[in-house]
Amino acid sequence: MSKKLTTVIFPLFYFLLLHIPLAEAQTKKIKRPKSSVGISSVDNFVRESFDLYDKVYKYDGYAAAGTPLDDEDIDVLEEALAEMTALSDAAPDIISDLNGVGVLKQGKATLQMNKAKKALSYSIKTAKELLLGQRELEEKDEENPNNDSNEENSSDSNTSEPNDNETQETPPNISDDLEVLGKFDFVPGDKLLFFDDFSKDFIGDFPSQWNTSGSGEVVKINSVDGKWFEMKAGYGITYIPILPEDLPEEYTIEFDMLLAGVDNKTSSTARVSITLDDNNTFKAGRNSATAELPLGQFGAFNIRLHNRINGITVINSSLASDIRTDVLNKPHISIAVNKRRFRLWVNQKKYIDVPQLVAPNNAIKALKFNLYGLKEGKDRAFISNLKVAEGGLDLRRKLMSEGRISTNGILFNSGSDEILTQSYGIIRQISQVLLQDDTIKLKIVGHTDSDGDDNSNMKLSKARAIAVKNALINVYHISENRLQTDGKGETEPVGDNKTPDGKAQNRRVEFIMQ
Repeated sequence: MSKKLTTVIFPLFYFLLLHIPLAEAQTKKIKRPKSSVGISSVDNFVRESFDLYDKVYKYDGYAAAGTPLDDEDIDVLEEALAEMTALSDAAPDIISDLNGVGVLKQGKATLQMNKAKKALSYSIKTAKELLLGQRELEEKDEENPNNDSNEENSSDSNTSEPNDNETQETPPNISDDLEVLGKFDFVPGDKLLFFDDFSKDFIGDFPSQWNTSGSGEVVKINSVDGKWFEMKAGYGITYIPILPEDLPEEYTIEFDMLLAGVDNKTSSTARVSITLDDNNTFKAGRNSATAELPLGQFGAFNIRLHNRINGITVINSSLASDIRTDVLNKPHISIAVNKRRFRLWVNQKKYIDVPQLVAPNNAIKALKFNLYGLKEGKDRAFISNLKVAEGGLDLRRKLMSEGRISTNGILFNSGSDEILTQSYGIIRQISQVLLQDDTIKLKIVGHTDSDGDDNSNMKLSKARAIAVKNALINVYHISENRLQTDGKGETEPVGDNKTPDGKAQNRRVEFIMQ
């Protein structure tokens, strides 16, 4: 066949692949292609599409008949819908793989891709009908009958940063309710293993302490301090911080999250996944524990939780939650792992506490992040201040046995003595020691890193110690005459002030029994 004819035919196949209308759902089952094309991306797309189609097809007729689903059915459909949406979004990227192959192979690939897209379209439609019925969201559909098409067709021209309105109009996510702060019981680890605020990375670069199977970049955002890592949503994209050593049996994970463009038109499958795994590659391990936080806004979607132990799924559950307001307002995510126990907080509220989610025998080695269901060019997700630290169980015993403790888990706004709310778990434990023995008196000493001048840091360290003292008095009702304060500024570093890890170690508060 001549090069001229090939040049004419390939654009025609390309046009057909993009523009052939997909048929509506049919009760007659769509047949899986019997042979492969020989193009790995196409063959994988077709295989995975029909694997998901087979999961959903058995529910054919449920939606029209109004047949109720049990909990296991809902779990299957929720998982399948998230995977199908991501797979459907990846279809256009696969087209470029057809360039340069023979015209007959292009034709076969086009036919199989269209059949797979038809199966996906049917599966997504059926799964949505069933899940929306289970969640009783028909009223939402009546208010916005074109919700599906709006979701697919909405776009945003912003490709660099969230605009000022997106960051300025969101209400603060810091609670003034002292009762809530007083009950917050997360305690961060006291031995820092990993910290990244991306301060050493250039804007536009992929962060130097991370690995990925996709793409991402460090950005600055209007009206929000610091640098942020923008993760890109897509099919099969994983983000892995490069930890200096394997995770221990007891540790904590913390990070801040920021969203832009997420609204009522964002997919119901939009979520961020945090996975603990037994290997640090992009391949899923035989032992893992995953929490998936929903990001969509048009409904109160569940937090999903699942694990694998020796290759077998033991837990696969959905927890009732409504974190829509939280995720829009720069939430702080806190996770504590104590051997097999897994706990997760969003801001000051604990949503997950499972005694045996994590595989035994210290099998977990790595931390992984994934994004699902976000639309390119519209929905955007960022994280910063990722901190992994060993420990995090009980500072009370250490204070009682050793007479002093030092912690970098009490955090403040940059350059300020305003305590961040995620720090109250530690302050709560200190108060419990004082309440248990009313003869104990404490000296609270603040320390800073070397950023800024010496005099400012000295004043700041003293002010931060006083802020902790006031929290013990006002939140936990400790008598003022039992507490003294001091500040050392940057004069007593315990880490290298030239690195983010070292600076994080130096920003600390000491408690010394008198």
